[in-house]
Amino acid sequence: MEQEDKRQWTGRTDGTPLMHRWLQASLRVLPLWMVYVPMATLVVPGYMLFAHKGYIAQYRFARKRLHHNPLRAFWNVYCNHCRFGQIIIDRFYFYAGGKFKFDISNYDLYKKLSAASEGFVVLSSHVGNYELAGYELKAKGKMLYALVFSGEGKEIMNNRNRLLVPNNIRLIPIADDMSHLFQLSNALADNNIVSIHGDRVFGSPRAIKCRFFDSDAPFPLGPFTLATQRDVPVISVSVMKTGIKRYHIIIHGFDVDHSVKRVSERAANLAKDYAAHLEEIVRQYPTQWFNFYDFWQDSDK
Repeated sequence: MEQEDKRQWTGRTDGTPLMHRWLQASLRVLPLWMVYVPMATLVVPGYMLFAHKGYIAQYRFARKRLHHNPLRAFWNVYCNHCRFGQIIIDRFYFYAGGKFKFDISNYDLYKKLSAASEGFVVLSSHVGNYELAGYELKAKGKMLYALVFSGEGKEIMNNRNRLLVPNNIRLIPIADDMSHLFQLSNALADNNIVSIHGDRVFGSPRAIKCRFFDSDAPFPLGPFTLATQRDVPVISVSVMKTGIKRYHIIIHGFDVDHSVKRVSERAANLAKDYAAHLEEIVRQYPTQWFNFYDFWQDSDK
């Protein structure tokens, strides 16, 4: 477990609570582009110089998975870091009362599932700005329980709860004793919605190898097993930045083959379908892939 923790980026937003409050206050009076500029010219070069693990992981991704030449791979890393910085800033801009324009693909599917009697599973990933989905997509007749990283800063968690609770969303932090799994299962049993990442193993031994960018990569088996055990619909939601104040929400539904009787086999097939869809998203938005570690664990060495 210790080795796994060192390998993976923790997911905690950098900065102190004071810095977060200062950024939020600044975004109430400054236009977004004016905050983007020092981030792109000062902060990002510093990260690329000193945060070598994230830089190297993204450079290898561009070279080995996207097949870029060295110069183009370097540029991809820079753009990736800038996009990540913009997305963090956008969250604080929203906390400060800012608004974004959303283009939503396949919204009818989400509304149909939200109005149905049974619950469903929403799979997310570390691409784009998924948090904003919770502020835009609403399910009035159901509660949405979202599994989140437990080590995020207090200031950020307070902002999330302040904005998400009115939208019938509750956050479930990942617990060391795995009790969060029971909460998620109970939420589905009560015909509610469960939101969970489908691309992070979090050190769990329950993983499945899926073909992803022409190599086998580990995906967590838990989210897919949870969905197939409860036999509920499954969709993925990706929120991709397309402009300074514009995002594209991509909703994708998955067909579960019910002719397959074994739950484990259905879960494995669902995981492979999810990996294939995620690859399509990442290929379309390569600079919005935010897994800053060796996602493939050198599986093709």
